[in-house]
Amino acid sequence: MELVGSPLSSTFAHPRSTPSKFLPAISTMASSYKNRFPYYPLPQSFSLPWMPKSYYKTAAINPTLAPFSKSSQGQPPSKMLPFVSNRSTLFTRYTPDDWYRSNLTNYKDSETSRRNAECLRVDTTRLIQDKYQQTKKTQGESTKNLGERVNYIEFWKSELRHELDEMIGETNALTDVKKRLERALAETEAPLQVAQECLLHREKRMGVDLVHDEVEKQLFTEVDVIRSCQERMQRYLDRAKAQLASNRAAQHEVEKDLANKQTAHRIDDKCHHLRNSSDGISYYRGVERFDATISVPESWAKFTDDNILRSQSERAASAKLRDDIENLLVVTANEMWRQFNTVNVAFTNRIAETADAKNKIRTHLAKTLKEIFEMEMNIEALRKAIRDKGPPLKVAQTRLDERTRRPDVELCRDPPQIRLVNEVHELDETIQGHQQRLRDAEDMLQMLVHAKSILEHDLAIKTNSLFIDQEKCMGMRKTFPSTTRLVGYV
Repeated sequence: MELVGSPLSSTFAHPRSTPSKFLPAISTMASSYKNRFPYYPLPQSFSLPWMPKSYYKTAAINPTLAPFSKSSQGQPPSKMLPFVSNRSTLFTRYTPDDWYRSNLTNYKDSETSRRNAECLRVDTTRLIQDKYQQTKKTQGESTKNLGERVNYIEFWKSELRHELDEMIGETNALTDVKKRLERALAETEAPLQVAQECLLHREKRMGVDLVHDEVEKQLFTEVDVIRSCQERMQRYLDRAKAQLASNRAAQHEVEKDLANKQTAHRIDDKCHHLRNSSDGISYYRGVERFDATISVPESWAKFTDDNILRSQSERAASAKLRDDIENLLVVTANEMWRQFNTVNVAFTNRIAETADAKNKIRTHLAKTLKEIFEMEMNIEALRKAIRDKGPPLKVAQTRLDERTRRPDVELCRDPPQIRLVNEVHELDETIQGHQQRLRDAEDMLQMLVHAKSILEHDLAIKTNSLFIDQEKCMGMRKTFPSTTRLVGYV
């Protein structure tokens, strides 16, 4: 606060010097200068605009004079002398020496005040210049640090962007290989079904042809090979899916880090280009006391480096998995094709064997049929021969019977009689021989007929087996997928 009409004063860091001497005290006027000038609070509107109230305070100076005598010190206001306007008596005046001493004291105090003010002014000017230079230097260092920070962020942004592009390319490549693997796995279903249907059809073979031959062994081997290839493909397909998930997780971290870096780069670049004359600058009281940082430069760089290393590690694992899948596709395709060709060779050999056996059976059947025809002719000849021996036997027996009617001595055993008896015996033996030969021929004919039926049944079996192997099985095996389809290409 201050007196009305007095100049505004300011408080400084150094306290104002107090005059060493005052006017000599006059005891009779000890209380006459008490509250000589009553003060009033200076209204807010009296503050001059060139002295901001934020940095200066108004001061109130209540000039007081020492009492004229020591006896008046410490007296209460009710015992002091009344105000000047109330006094009616004449008081003692100052002497000329007091007047001169008071002037000298005022001069010295004024000179001391001026000297202190000059020192303060020089110090203030120097302080202003020093702080200006310090502020300018500090701001320059902050700007430089921000520029370096922007460069660091730009470097890590380029690294993250490069790694992100590489990871996206690797993920796309692995996705393509996974799709090829899925197509190749789907293509193995047709060969497996063909092999199983071949086994099922071959179960319809009849008789002795229902044999566990080389074709059946190779078909079982083909089923095992295809299923083994399918199991390996499925394992690698599961690994590819897991690797794609890991790639996407690493890619997400890189993208998130890159987005944060872009935001930080935009903010720091804006801060780097801010100047004292820039728009949008303002006071933010207490912002320096609010520490929202959660990392230091080392941990900040390590975080991004760890993200890049993780992405690189996942990319390396993905590339290795892709190579393994490529090799797997080639190996499985070769294995299935090799076994497919082995089965086809076995089928070809078996078909050739069956066809040869069928031809031989046909040959034997034709010979048997011819022999049956000849045997039937032979039997007919025997029967005719037996029938032809009947009349001579009748003649011989009739002659013998007639000769038994000769009288008495005429019943002579003469040569005709002996010859007729021998003729009858010869004819009986001949007929019995022909009948035995006829029975043998008929038995042989039955054997030939039985052999014929066996050959015909075997021929039907061979025909059925040949139809199954040649028409059904080999007909289906013409649709085996190509190597291009087995490795996943359309």
